[in-house]
Amino acid sequence: MSESVTRRDRLGLIHGGEGAFTGTVVCAAVIAYGAGHIDSTSQLCLAIFGTVLVYWLAHLHAETLGASVRHGHHPLAALRVAVSETWLIAGVSVLPIAVLLAAEAAGAELRTAAWIALAATIVLLSVYSYLAGVRSGLGTAGRIASAAAGAGIGVLVALLKVALH
Repeated sequence: MSESVTRRDRLGLIHGGEGAFTGTVVCAAVIAYGAGHIDSTSQLCLAIFGTVLVYWLAHLHAETLGASVRHGHHPLAALRVAVSETWLIAGVSVLPIAVLLAAEAAGAELRTAAWIALAATIVLLSVYSYLAGVRSGLGTAGRIASAAAGAGIGVLVALLKVALH
């Protein structure tokens, strides 16, 4: 990656942005399931972070092994690259957790706070998808379609929540 791209992509959203989308979907799924089975916001936050962390570690390990096998990279070198490219999977869990905690601080009960956090993940998925459309040069209709696809995945998770509770 060139130095100018690195400077413009300090958060890794261009080079490893798929991790932001994947991590957000994992967060949404934990919120969807956990809100009906967990007794407190702190337990739900731990479930979100813990699940995303385990998912990220598994993905990190798979990326490291894949680079070692596919390209013959030393596992430590492959690990360094994999961390820099996949950290967003775990990093994005901060956003839904922050929304969940903010909703609780504003007086929402756990069930309501979970719905607010789930709605926030749908918005995030839409924004990530819209920005991908912008980045890829799509026109307005394409950007909106991309955002709708991202929102659609979030809505599927919300439907999962309804089906589980």
